Amino acid sequence: MTQLIGEFDCKLDAKGRLSVPSSLKKQLPDVERDGLVVSRGFEQNLIIYPKKVWEDIIAEMMKLNMYVPENRDFVRKFQRGATELSLDAAGRVLLPKSLTDFAKIGSEVILACQLDKVEVWDKKAYDSLFDEPSEDFAKLAEKVMGGKNRRIEDGE
Repeated sequence: MTQLIGEFDCKLDAKGRLSVPSSLKKQLPDVERDGLVVSRGFEQNLIIYPKKVWEDIIAEMMKLNMYVPENRDFVRKFQRGATELSLDAAGRVLLPKSLTDFAKIGSEVILACQLDKVEVWDKKAYDSLFDEPSEDFAKLAEKVMGGKNRRIEDGE
């Protein structure tokens, strides 16, 4: 299972190419062979998936009943603009203009690893996500993780 960590400040060049940081590439040893997929995020961002992760998601979507309108709508929206990416000789990927326009991404971006994928945010938009006081994060942590009835320290 892919587990990515880190947050990376990056810049897009004039052609919309993103240099993938070497420390992120090390976490994706098969990226040059297998490639990546970029698509729209659920917020105003993009998501870059390792190809294997994308294929697993698509396999789950293939199980959906396509006679159900909500399922068709979800598949349509989820896959809209999805594009395969491959690294060039300089370790860069070209982000499609239609996707960078959707996410309102300028030249300064943040790559934020989220479990098995990488979110791509405009730097200002990403920074604004964390304007909330830390007590709100504590409440969110309790709501999301507090009912797990376990102690992390015990390794359970």
